[in-house]
Amino acid sequence: MAETTTYDVVIIGGGPGGYNAAIRAGQLGLKAACVESRATLGGTCLNVGCMPSKALLHASELFAAAGGEFATLGIEVSPKLNLPQMMKQKADSVGQLTKGIEFLFKKNKADWVKGFGRIAGPGKVEVKAEDGAVSTLEAKHIVIATGSEPSKLPGVEVDQQRIVDSTGALSLPEVPKHLIVIGAGIIGLELGSVWRRLGAQVTVVEYLDRITPGMDAELAKTFQRSLSKQGMEFKLGAKVTGAKASKKGVELSFEPVAGGAAETIEGDYVLLAIGRRPYTEGLGLETVGITPDKRGFIETDHFKTSAANVWAIGDVTHGPMLAHKAEEDAVAVIETIARGYGHVDYNLVPSVVYTSPEVAWVGKTEEQLKEEGRAYKVGKFPFSANSRAKINHETEGFVKVLADAATDEILGAHAIGPSVSEMIGEYCVAMAFRAASEDVARTCHPHPTRSEALRQAAMGVEGWTMQA
Repeated sequence: MAETTTYDVVIIGGGPGGYNAAIRAGQLGLKAACVESRATLGGTCLNVGCMPSKALLHASELFAAAGGEFATLGIEVSPKLNLPQMMKQKADSVGQLTKGIEFLFKKNKADWVKGFGRIAGPGKVEVKAEDGAVSTLEAKHIVIATGSEPSKLPGVEVDQQRIVDSTGALSLPEVPKHLIVIGAGIIGLELGSVWRRLGAQVTVVEYLDRITPGMDAELAKTFQRSLSKQGMEFKLGAKVTGAKASKKGVELSFEPVAGGAAETIEGDYVLLAIGRRPYTEGLGLETVGITPDKRGFIETDHFKTSAANVWAIGDVTHGPMLAHKAEEDAVAVIETIARGYGHVDYNLVPSVVYTSPEVAWVGKTEEQLKEEGRAYKVGKFPFSANSRAKINHETEGFVKVLADAATDEILGAHAIGPSVSEMIGEYCVAMAFRAASEDVARTCHPHPTRSEALRQAAMGVEGWTMQA
């Protein structure tokens, strides 16, 4: 940290929103400090969220393929799980990424102030270091980027031993015989699929009568069928009433939301994954007159809070709790501070479930368009008719495109299948330029590739799909 304690901008939180804001501030010539209490930068996403989970998803997919699909391809092996090594490679990858962020801080002359930050009044951020020392930073602008934490559930006490949240589920000491997942959202299904592939029995208990709320209903139904075929069991419309942990396992009790007899199931681990809540407690918001709403979110208008020169981005504000949304917020808020303008189109923030098959979508769902009373057309193409998917034995899933019935503008794109996380960006770009489905349909795609399914689905809007 530089000797001066005065900055153009002080960012509280070193996750995707915070570290990208600090780096962008440095690039634009602002003197910036990022306050982060973790031992490493990167926040939840990089340290105990998106990145380590992807490391385990990838490794577990290879393990499962070696035990099954490899034989179909003429590769005969008998895989043996080395869980400590799998965890080590995860940690090594995360370590490399956190060091990369530190390098970018130095390159762009952004300071990392280590400690817990709180607002101490207008233009002041108080930082408490690990050793208890307290320092004060003066700032022309303060950006709150403290992210979120796992939501709690009455009657289910997370001890990170037998009852774990997403952080604990990334570092279990053994493959569970039976893992019970509370919550059928993205986090629960991703982590549940990791341990299922490694040999665990997995039961998912969900309050709603469907999985993955917010996902296009047709996509969600196909997704649930796929996970069920993989051996995951679902208990939908079930309200969890309690969990009793012992040294050997957990007894979970629940009852039907619609009414009926209560049930209990036993597992050796329970993963609580019912969502996340904004991390806004203890930040000194009251010192500048900011009052979060009843769920803890900070109200903003183009990132501005109710306090002068105090801004909020990422998970502490309304909108999708996604790392890439926070990154977009970060760039936009710093450009607003430095240049007077910055913008994010939240309709173009894609969502992804990194299971196998993957699920990805952007824009409106069919349910949203029907609710809005908007006339639309549908184009759809199955991976079972895609040459590359056939050759690779990855034929599960489809791509669906929704376009305005009158103008043909693309309103949404939804996909379940191989590598769709890598392909959904094509539709994000197309929608950013307000492209019509015909624009994608008439754009040459390389053959044979999975991406041809994107084009064929767009062709289907006007009914001229060609089977690969």
